[in-house]
Amino acid sequence: MGPPGAGKGTQATAVAQRYGVPAISSGDIFRDNIKRHTPLGDRVVEIIGRGDFVPDVLTTSLIFSRIAEPDCWKGWLLDGYPRTLGQVEALDIMMDETKTKLDGVIALNADPDALVARMLKRAELEGRADDNEESIRHRIEVYHAETADVVAVYRERGLVVDVDAVGTVDAVRDRITSGLDAL
Repeated sequence: MGPPGAGKGTQATAVAQRYGVPAISSGDIFRDNIKRHTPLGDRVVEIIGRGDFVPDVLTTSLIFSRIAEPDCWKGWLLDGYPRTLGQVEALDIMMDETKTKLDGVIALNADPDALVARMLKRAELEGRADDNEESIRHRIEVYHAETADVVAVYRERGLVVDVDAVGTVDAVRDRITSGLDAL
């Protein structure tokens, strides 16, 4: 978990490789649909253009479809999901039904100004139209407003690994794996 620009995607891939599980990114799923100009992609463009999150039911359906694939049978790493209490509840139900459990929740933390600078640079390099300063700041605010309770739930369960997301990719990854290994 972490606000936009905290490095979830970058870290998810490396951490998933270390533990031998696939990284599942709701953002990647959405961007793929946008690239292919699917009806879902067109709807997502409109939603993220406003700086809002895609509705829970749509996100959850896509994530659960991906988790059901054979390469996820031995585990998975979720990137950017769950973000709301409704998504936590849906994930809890799915895990109860499949007799699985979470091993840990990585909470990437960073100063909002550092995140804005990081995302503006990424927008320039990758041509991401949804990354302008106003929408970035809005998405960071929405993230914190919507996920504070999610982090609190997982913190109560003893699953949160707080990680400073500022630094080199390797340094942040080392903080993540050290924290997860300690769980």
